[in-house]
Amino acid sequence: MDKKLKIGIIGCGGIANGKHMPALSTLKEVELVAFCDIVEERAVKAADRFGTDDAKVYTDYKELLKDESIDVVHVCTPNRSHSFITIDSLEAGKHVMCEKPMAKTYEEAKAMLDASKRTGKKLTIGYQNRQTGEALYSKAVCESGVLGDIYFARAYAIRRRAVPTWGVFLNEYEQGGGPLIDIGTHALDLTLWMMNNYEPKMVVGNTFKKLGDQTQTANAWGDWDPKEFTVEDSAFGYIVMKNGAVVSLDTSWAINLADPHEAEFALAGVNGGIDTLDGVRVNYVKHGRQVIEKPDLKHGGVAFYEGVSQKPSDLDAAKWIHAVLNDTDPCVLPEQALCVTQILEAIYTSAKTGQPVFFD
Repeated sequence: MDKKLKIGIIGCGGIANGKHMPALSTLKEVELVAFCDIVEERAVKAADRFGTDDAKVYTDYKELLKDESIDVVHVCTPNRSHSFITIDSLEAGKHVMCEKPMAKTYEEAKAMLDASKRTGKKLTIGYQNRQTGEALYSKAVCESGVLGDIYFARAYAIRRRAVPTWGVFLNEYEQGGGPLIDIGTHALDLTLWMMNNYEPKMVVGNTFKKLGDQTQTANAWGDWDPKEFTVEDSAFGYIVMKNGAVVSLDTSWAINLADPHEAEFALAGVNGGIDTLDGVRVNYVKHGRQVIEKPDLKHGGVAFYEGVSQKPSDLDAAKWIHAVLNDTDPCVLPEQALCVTQILEAIYTSAKTGQPVFFD
């Protein structure tokens, strides 16, 4: 295809610099032509590093959206603004990749999905953990049917001491919550995707802020400021699906558990199970014996050579751009991401009310 897709970046902070822009810059099918951030200096630096020679810089995303030559927008802003920026971008005729989570609330996320359907523009959400070697292999196992009916799952997003101390991560107004909406969203997305089950019946959950007021924390990114810590430090949910399957979701930024597991899962089916807690492990009974298989997911095979593997973020970007160019479904459907947001919001609601949340 001679014409390259022109991409605009809205929000030039950590996630844009760490994931979106480096991944897009590896693709010959695209050009990064516009950069917007409320801090102009950040947009300027992004344009200098990743943009075309004539890339434009904005501090108002609505001005960027007026450029009719832009085909695709990546929304990389705090969670509070995901919904209205995405909707405005879709209404302006752009396809949209929005960073996870889809939105703070189900209502906001549903409005995004409705706008995508109304405008006919593609919408996807940045769940790049689906593109790890472990996730892709596990998905193939699940789709093969060898596990049988999957009736129980655990989704893990447990950090022992890794609270993000930069940006607005600790700000409930901007983000909607703490580890549950930040990293729990990845674990839940992976688990529901493996199960191919997006029909929740009810949710019960609880959140805790037990460590947020502590000092001398041994945190991976240095001590947090307790005065700024306005979100939970851990959260736990129990989800019952309409077909009777259940999902347990554990998530934390800081908790006194010795074994962290982030963006990992365990699934139990009638005929077998699979988990990613120590590489990929498939378990079942064969010839009257318990068996555990561990596939070799390395890319080497030659002495002193580890092989070449594509970063999940690069693969995620490539599949997204392929979907836009070829008018196919993106890897992450907005309907799937909507279900994740619906469940996360229900866990927060259950934690506040002390009551289970039932869905229609």
